[in-house]
Amino acid sequence: MSEEIIKDVIIGESEDYIINMGPQHPSTHGVLRLEVCLQGETVKYLIPHVGYIHRGIEKMCEANTYPQIIHLTDRMDYLSAHMNNEAVCLCVENALQIEVPEKVKYVRTILSELNRLASHQLWWSAFGMDLGALTTFFYGLRDRELILDIFEESFGSRLLHSFNTPGGLMHDIHPNFQTRVKEFITYFRQKLPEYDQLLTGNVIFEQRAKGVGVMSKETAIAYGVTGPSGRGSAFSCDLRKHAPYSAYDKVQFNEILYTEGDTFARYKVRMDEMWESMNIIEQLVDNIPDDGFSAKMKPIIKLPAGEYFQRVETARGEFAVFIVSDGDKKPYRIKFRSPNFSNLFVMNELAKGGKIADLIAISGSLDLVIPDIDR
Repeated sequence: MSEEIIKDVIIGESEDYIINMGPQHPSTHGVLRLEVCLQGETVKYLIPHVGYIHRGIEKMCEANTYPQIIHLTDRMDYLSAHMNNEAVCLCVENALQIEVPEKVKYVRTILSELNRLASHQLWWSAFGMDLGALTTFFYGLRDRELILDIFEESFGSRLLHSFNTPGGLMHDIHPNFQTRVKEFITYFRQKLPEYDQLLTGNVIFEQRAKGVGVMSKETAIAYGVTGPSGRGSAFSCDLRKHAPYSAYDKVQFNEILYTEGDTFARYKVRMDEMWESMNIIEQLVDNIPDDGFSAKMKPIIKLPAGEYFQRVETARGEFAVFIVSDGDKKPYRIKFRSPNFSNLFVMNELAKGGKIADLIAISGSLDLVIPDIDR
């Protein structure tokens, strides 16, 4: 190779250099491509490119009945599967003005919080590993397996649930459900402090997270960043508090808010939320009413002509369902508002001006699930 050709590929510190992270990259945790413009090691700007696994789920919904649509929603944010399912069911039930049994509300809330715990455990496991702390992956998955065992025994599926159905649940809860849930809470209350010992107080981790990727409250609101990512910037947006559904109006819990807006604040929100999820479950699990697992429903569900809207708080923020019905058994049009789409596109604001190594920490702190973006 001649010296002249070697000179051609040398990039000066004042020149722009474009690299692609993804679409197959370990830190993106999915099929996502980030076009990153660098000046030296400093990120000048980045452009997310999405759509690699777009499946046309909203269009598919127009060809399916309402009970069938539920099975498509847990293919978006598969780590919030139960909560996505619940949003569709609540929207249909509100449209039909159906009051589900109290037992359904309690069980849905408990399962939502177990789903949130399992999601946060996996996020913590992968986030630590992204930053070089491999042990977190083993500790997090060890504890998450216990929740997945409860899911498997309850409805035969560990990841994609489809246990909710318009009017209630597919079937009654397993006889061991309450016992196993209480055993898990007792176990995890002893194990969660290990997470802080391993990672939260680690000096290297703190240096990589504190003051990195700062997002102001105004930026979070402008981009529609919800969930723990928004609450790390003091954006009060927890729908369990602001628009309670199921049994959230029957329990006492705190909305976790931090004002720093950096990667460490987003981390702390999720850590604290795991304690709050356990508090919610403990208030409900011994008081589940016994008034049936489903309301009486017609064999074929048709919504009255009109527009209907429902939103829930998933592990990553606000998930909303908007249905336009023409009175048929299938929706005329359906639109999903997924949290990950908004949470992704703020990344340029957080990363520009910082070092490329910090991009991994910022991406991990947003806890993205890519199929929820592409849909």
